[in-house]
Amino acid sequence: MKKMEEQIDIDQLIAAAAAAREKAYTPYSDFKVGAALLLADGAVTEGCNIENASYGATVCAERVAILKARSENPEAQIRAIAVVTQSESPSPPCALCLQVMAEFCAPETPIILANTGGKRLTYRFDELLPHPFTKSLL
Repeated sequence: MKKMEEQIDIDQLIAAAAAAREKAYTPYSDFKVGAALLLADGAVTEGCNIENASYGATVCAERVAILKARSENPEAQIRAIAVVTQSESPSPPCALCLQVMAEFCAPETPIILANTGGKRLTYRFDELLPHPFTKSLL
């Protein structure tokens, strides 16, 4: 994990996600995705998508980064997430990733979507998933 300054440096977070994207294993779709999380302690955790011939076993970059962060530090708190794809318009996380984010992100957590061409969109988590399934419903 790398350290990042207290203020969210969006350019640096996107660069970390872009670097993670280069490590993606995508022999079936060739759709590489990188994600980077800024944690409350200033650390940055990265993840990339990893495909599998049994498509259901494929893991998205966002989930790789979140699970990696939590497995390395069970107290990790996510301050921001950047996701980089090659699509023409920056791609939002899939529904499964949004559900995992619901477990570990606050409603106001910034989700920064970027593409390799430099386009960016920023949303609050609750804009992407306004009605998450959470423990309060159990």
